[in-house]
Amino acid sequence: MKLREKLLQLKAEKKAILAANFYNFETLSGILQAASLLRTPVILQLSESSIRYLGLKVATAMARSALREYAVEGWLHLDHGSSVETVRHCLDQGFDSVMIDASEKPFDENTGITREIVNLAHSYQATVEAELGFVAKLGQVQIRQGFTQPDDAVRFVDSTGIDALAVAIGSSHGFYKQAPRLDMDLLAQISRMTTVPLVLHGSSGIPDDMLQEAIRNGICKINLATEIKNCFMIALQQTLKDNTEIDLRLVFPQATKAVTSLIVNKLTTILEA
Repeated sequence: MKLREKLLQLKAEKKAILAANFYNFETLSGILQAASLLRTPVILQLSESSIRYLGLKVATAMARSALREYAVEGWLHLDHGSSVETVRHCLDQGFDSVMIDASEKPFDENTGITREIVNLAHSYQATVEAELGFVAKLGQVQIRQGFTQPDDAVRFVDSTGIDALAVAIGSSHGFYKQAPRLDMDLLAQISRMTTVPLVLHGSSGIPDDMLQEAIRNGICKINLATEIKNCFMIALQQTLKDNTEIDLRLVFPQATKAVTSLIVNKLTTILEA
């Protein structure tokens, strides 16, 4: 099943799927062990920085091989692609889905860039996600003036032909300095007025009950990144504290186990929504 079809199915059923970023073999393994345990599909995401770190061909081959090894239904997605060139490279490697993020540009420019990516990606039979509104990135402050407006969302979807829309409703990338508050009424209105599945970025640190409410109000794809890195590093640091072990094959598994535990909790939350 194409990811586009899966997301439309989830929208019709008012359900969601987890899209988890991986950074190395250990985080990839932790994500897929959890998905395999719960027998549920998952989207594997790569950011541009992870692609630079791992290498595009290596990262792609590793993800495909791991999906087969763990017998998990899954898709490979480019998270926050910034250029046509990056998107094209990922499509050439067989990515199932790509995100073009021109959300910080003026509406018309965002629309034009996104439409170009849609035409390109659809020629590869790939799914396209784009973002409208302002979802604060690391070091930025989320402001209500940047929230996605329903009428703009309708125009943007109709003008671009995208398959999924990332919306700004109060979430932020990275950890929250204050308790997050999502505008559920706004989310529900956008969901009613648009035809495409909606995506929540910045889910790290959002309480489980709030995630479930977001799903009930139209979110079909939940992105998770920061919490994965954080729990892996905390577990690794704890393992290495006062430890002279030099065999990484003996110290990494504890960090991988922490990722699996995190993803099991997130998947359970999503499945029970």
